[in-house]
Amino acid sequence: MGDLTKPIGVGILGANPDRGWAARAHIPAIAASPEFSLAAVATTRTSSAEEARSRFGARYAFTDARSLAEHPDVDLVVVTVKVPAHVELVTAALEAGKHVYCEWPLTTTADEAAALAEAGERAGVHTAVGLQARFNPAVVRAREMLAEGRIGTVQSATVYSSRGKGNTQDVPGWTAYTYDRSAGAGLVEVLGGHALDLVQHLLGPVRELTARTAIRNPSHRIAETGERVVVTAPDHFLAHAELDSGAVVSIHLHDGEAVVPRTRIEIAGTKGNLTLTSAPEADPWAAQLQIGRFDLCGLPVDEASALPIQAANVSRVYARLAADLRENTHTAPDFRTARDLHKLISTV
Repeated sequence: MGDLTKPIGVGILGANPDRGWAARAHIPAIAASPEFSLAAVATTRTSSAEEARSRFGARYAFTDARSLAEHPDVDLVVVTVKVPAHVELVTAALEAGKHVYCEWPLTTTADEAAALAEAGERAGVHTAVGLQARFNPAVVRAREMLAEGRIGTVQSATVYSSRGKGNTQDVPGWTAYTYDRSAGAGLVEVLGGHALDLVQHLLGPVRELTARTAIRNPSHRIAETGERVVVTAPDHFLAHAELDSGAVVSIHLHDGEAVVPRTRIEIAGTKGNLTLTSAPEADPWAAQLQIGRFDLCGLPVDEASALPIQAANVSRVYARLAADLRENTHTAPDFRTARDLHKLISTV
């Protein structure tokens, strides 16, 4: 990847200076890491690109993705735009011979994900996908405990997660596309993808999945204009899965939570239960850990971060990717991981 003694130069596509996942998570994660430097940012307009360059401290600003990817100071291209644009932008980065970190969902279809996974392998570069929940310290500790047999043989698991998104009639205009099923950024793809990835990361591969979806809020209004938004993306997802181990899993995800968005994953074993829960005000995958076995509960997790929760989890993906680049390993979730997850979601 070039000179390993220098920080890895990052170019971010979709670095909106006013809002968005890049500003909330990627920029703080990069700034906090001595292994990365922000080389370039790109948006679709010159004015916003220059504002992002100034605000985030990047060296260069672009409005063209290919120009950013081909710049010699850019080693890693990060894609944080709407899902339908991922294929074009990731392809440009791969054709430039650059490593790529793309936000989840990788694509809008399983076939597209498979094609990008193949393209990444042909390019001979490292790829990463934004499935950062698996690196939350509580999740890491839970996986270790399960491997140690702390709760015995896993029998079953229950996953519940809700978001406040769509719990009012009026919604921000920039979120309107997520209510369109064809955009690939709805509840099933985003929250469903993260949930299924966590299930498999903790408990092993899904052998069989049956699911149903529902749309309980069929329309919204754009707050700024009053324009009606017809909802075609499901806001409820319910599934039953059987794992390769024989354990069974129940999953219930929903948007439009009117009270407190939250996540709870309870894993039942032959010796006890292990539970991951999110703090009410936190990211849905900002887990805390408890283990229940008669007199044992409230297990602490000894890893802290000065970063906000969302940026902290993303920073752990960057750390894995940096190690992979140095050591030529593949520990970060990559495009092959995304391909397999998209294939599983397509069964829904």
